[in-house]
Order: sequence, then C-alpha cells, then structure tokens
Amino acid sequence: MANHAARYGSSAPSPPARTSRQLIHTHPEFRSISTSYRRFGITATALSVGAFLSYVLLSSFAPGVMNQRLIGHLTLGLTLGLAQFAVMGVTAFLYVRHMRENVDPVVRRLRAQLEEREAEQRRVPAGRRFGAW
Repeated sequence: MANHAARYGSSAPSPPARTSRQLIHTHPEFRSISTSYRRFGITATALSVGAFLSYVLLSSFAPGVMNQRLIGHLTLGLTLGLAQFAVMGVTAFLYVRHMRENVDPVVRRLRAQLEEREAEQRRVPAGRRFGAW
C-alpha cells in the first residue's frame, strides 16, 4: 500500500479492475435467466412439496378417506402415495424442459460473449510484445 501511495499520491488503494466475469453478473440477460430459474424453482418446489404435504395431512387426519377401496386391494391412499413418484417425475421433466428452452440458449450466448471478450483482452498489440522497462 505504501508503494501505491508513493506512486499516486493517495493513501487509499485504487479499486480492483472489474473482470469480464464480474461484469457478466450485471448483464440484463444474466439477470433475466437468474430470475427465470428462481421463479421456476420456487413454483415447482411449492407444488411438489404441497402435493406431498397434502398426502401426509390426508393420511394423518382423514384415514377413512385414504382407506377407501378403489379396485380390489388398491386404496386411495396407496394410489396417492404412488402418485408422488409421478409428481416428482413430472417436476423433473418440466425442470429439464424449462432449462433447455429458456435458460440454456441464453447461457450459451452469454458464455460466447464472455469468451470473446476474454480473447480480445488476451491479444497483445503488435508493438507491445515485450514489457516496457
């Protein structure tokens, strides 16, 4: 820090240069995919947990309803319990589809922009191949 003060006449250190990776977080498209990801995650979690919680509550507080026979030895409770697997499968399918259609294309585009920007920063001008003395 003393070297900085001697060079620039100030005791306050200069702010660190922002890298292109830090700049990507302020990009509007990055924020949009972040919001989209969060919105889908909250909705899917709420619906999945809600379905499971309703099953548990019905099992606890309405055993007569859950013990109703549907076909042979198959009861409503067993059917709803097996439906939990379907709910999780549908949730996983919708998550993959949402990411593939809404998030992945934007991520690829942002990654290409980031790599292009970093490649430009790595290029050395022809007259500056060696450091100055």
